[in-house]
Amino acid sequence: MDNIQLLYVENVITRKKAGVRQTLSFFMRVENISYDKRIEVFWSGEDGQWQTLPASFHSKLASEQEYWQAHATFQLTSTNSLPGNIQFGVRYQTPDVECWDNNQGLNFSSQADSGVKLVCAVPILNIDFLTKLDQQQKFVPITVAVENFTATDQVTVHWTTDNWLHSRKTSCHFKRNYWDKEVLSNARNPNQYGTTIWKAWLRIGHAFRVQYSVCVERHGQTFWDNNHGSNYALSRQPLKVLILNLHCYQEDNQDYKFSQIAKAINELDADLVCLQEVAELWNDGAGDWVSNSANIINNRLAMAYHIHTDWAHLGFDTYREGVAILSKYPFINQDSSYVSDSHDPYSIHSRKVVMAQVQVPAIGLINVFSAHLSWWEDGFAGQFARLCDWAEAKQSPQVGATLLCGDFNITAGSAGYHLVVDAHQYEDQYLAANSQGVFDKIFRVNDAHWQDYLSDDYRIDYIFLNKASELQVRSAKVLFTEQDYGRVSDHCGYFMTFEPK
Repeated sequence: MDNIQLLYVENVITRKKAGVRQTLSFFMRVENISYDKRIEVFWSGEDGQWQTLPASFHSKLASEQEYWQAHATFQLTSTNSLPGNIQFGVRYQTPDVECWDNNQGLNFSSQADSGVKLVCAVPILNIDFLTKLDQQQKFVPITVAVENFTATDQVTVHWTTDNWLHSRKTSCHFKRNYWDKEVLSNARNPNQYGTTIWKAWLRIGHAFRVQYSVCVERHGQTFWDNNHGSNYALSRQPLKVLILNLHCYQEDNQDYKFSQIAKAINELDADLVCLQEVAELWNDGAGDWVSNSANIINNRLAMAYHIHTDWAHLGFDTYREGVAILSKYPFINQDSSYVSDSHDPYSIHSRKVVMAQVQVPAIGLINVFSAHLSWWEDGFAGQFARLCDWAEAKQSPQVGATLLCGDFNITAGSAGYHLVVDAHQYEDQYLAANSQGVFDKIFRVNDAHWQDYLSDDYRIDYIFLNKASELQVRSAKVLFTEQDYGRVSDHCGYFMTFEPK
């Protein structure tokens, strides 16, 4: 295809008590040849004045293609008329490239209140589609434009909520009015361009994602719009997990850094936050909740999370040091336990882990553990074994995934990491998201030389996901660097997203 292709234009006038408005919408497909690009609609109304309307990113189509859209609404007043009939072209600009789709230099046109005009030569097109599901959404509206409709045409949506293990077929219904919105247009259906508009509602319940394509059956032939072979897809928000070692109050400008951590949680909209080296003043062993670092961060969130924290030992001769979980969702169960041989609060080798069980909408029941284990020579093997036994005891058919999160004090490729790999129970999710080939060699085929692939990987903070999980990692990135929220600890944070398989 060309670098830019207009798919359809919408021209609708609505009339209501607040007045008369005209809405112009443009939808186009573009090649992603540059991050630094500008997509615009160059148009004029009946007044003959040419204007530029910026377009914005809508969704990704394929590895090198995207959908973009542009909208503009005009209110009729005593001093401002509506654009009425328009003519236009669409332009793609980068520092090195400028290209147009403008009807081969003749410009496209759209008559006032004419509804949708398909510019691409297709018999059927999915229009006005969404790419995300609200957390509580149980129905998905589908709008289909059909060219040259005949009385025998059948318009349907073929869809699935389980990646096509099972599929459903829903009929679309012809709309007598052009547009099925809160305020209906007076435009005809079919409109003057011969385009008819059809609607369907998919009852998806609590499904995490839905995939679909649309088709029209005409004279023994079936014409599809399946998003160029990719199908249309929309899903709810993934599970978002943040892990971070807080460095036990040892940071300069500590209060500011607590605020930066809270800012990141707010902006990333994390669902679960697992913190290590959570500290509060020792106070003769009684602690001091006001000074608890997880509590301070939680109090600076836009909306406070549910918090579960416990301490294991005296840290830096000043603090009760432990671990914490912050959760957007209420705790169904919560627990804490030593995983170390030592339970002595004055020994740094005393290690305690906290766990929580939460019900995540559209994802299910999740068990999450926040851990700070000892180095290999100080007892990692026994602590990790107790943690795994504990996690297994908390497992049930209703639990969709178990996440072991935190500072494990084992570098990637070390003896401790080897222990995790050889157990064939938990897998390194940062590696799965960012180095799939290496991940497969380590966790799938047990390549004899797998340690060599991790020679430059110095991580000691992980999210380990149980292999029987119903989740899969979608993305993972390092956080709290000079490129985002700044350094807030002697550790980096890790932010990962998960979706159902």
